Amino acid sequence: MESLRRLTFAITVFLVAFLVFSFLKKDEGGYGLLNLLRGEKPGATLTLPAAPKIQLDEIPLLSALDGEFAKLSAAVLPSVVSVTTRTVRRGQAGWHPFFGMVAGRPQVIPGLGSGAIISKEGHVVTNYHVIADVSEVMVTTNDNKQHPARILGASRERDIALLKIEGEGKDFPALSFANSDEAKVGQIVFAVGNPFGLSGTVTQGIISARDRHLSDSQLDYLQTDTVINPGNSGGPLVNIRGEIIGVNVAIYQGDQNVRAWQGVGLAVPANDAKAVVEAVLKQGPASDNGYLGLELSAEPVVLDRGPGRAGIGAFITDLDPGSPAAQSGLQPGDVITTLNGLGFDSPAALLKAIRSLKPGSQARVALVRDGRMAEITVTIGARPDAR
Repeated sequence: MESLRRLTFAITVFLVAFLVFSFLKKDEGGYGLLNLLRGEKPGATLTLPAAPKIQLDEIPLLSALDGEFAKLSAAVLPSVVSVTTRTVRRGQAGWHPFFGMVAGRPQVIPGLGSGAIISKEGHVVTNYHVIADVSEVMVTTNDNKQHPARILGASRERDIALLKIEGEGKDFPALSFANSDEAKVGQIVFAVGNPFGLSGTVTQGIISARDRHLSDSQLDYLQTDTVINPGNSGGPLVNIRGEIIGVNVAIYQGDQNVRAWQGVGLAVPANDAKAVVEAVLKQGPASDNGYLGLELSAEPVVLDRGPGRAGIGAFITDLDPGSPAAQSGLQPGDVITTLNGLGFDSPAALLKAIRSLKPGSQARVALVRDGRMAEITVTIGARPDAR
């Protein structure tokens, strides 16, 4: 009997303690015995916060920046298109014992890229490699309307092509070109395009570097850390005014096994793209650029031309073998002072002047060699494909 009384007392104490604990937990917002007796299910209570942690008036600068980014994206997106292509390759013919020579089925290869509308009539700028050797080009505008497109012309060297949207549309939303010579490192830019087929994608970053190559045999690119992936090719790199500052062309292939974004994207400067557009519309050769084969130091040489007179020179660091510069007698170590009697304010400006000359024409190059002035006549060559 004594054991039974002890057991009964222990059970009574446990029940009383459990009831008190459950009651207290209920007051704390937990799930207790009373909830169970009332038929309530565990977790039925959900209390959401009534307000955000930070109010917009507490972060006015971030709030304004957030709104400006959204405004810019809304202004640019209607002018960015997806470019889809089809390339039809003939099937290989084979000998059949009953039917003789039989042609195989044609192979259809799809392609993907981006572009930017640059006129209300529907002219679209994109990369040459997006439309190279394709059988059909289709353009999808931001409102998901598909249009056939015609290739008007291209420059393989600059990797720029000009398309024309076919159809009745005569009032397309267009983007203007910025002066890419004024692009600055650190400048905020946005890449807009069609990566992996995800149309209308906007990424934000800065111009990380410019004039990556300082040679008249290689293209100069703008480097950006905006997210650029396969499918972005041909899409615009725009500044905060919504102008095309560059045409996205590639991601840096530091590791050939890595195809995704690595934070290093390249874009053809807007001035180069605009030059191709103008040449195509004039039906002139888009890649007819002057070339000497020079590689110059990025740092200009300050020349002393007498009291109160200073000039800028360009130091030759290397020459392309067999180039017009090498054939004319120019040498590494020479400092070019003028081209056809005209000075320049930077080595990049000298290269730009060389590219503007017509292949086959002659030019006078004044230089300093071993402390002595000299002048050499060179024959301008045709610029080879960019590497």
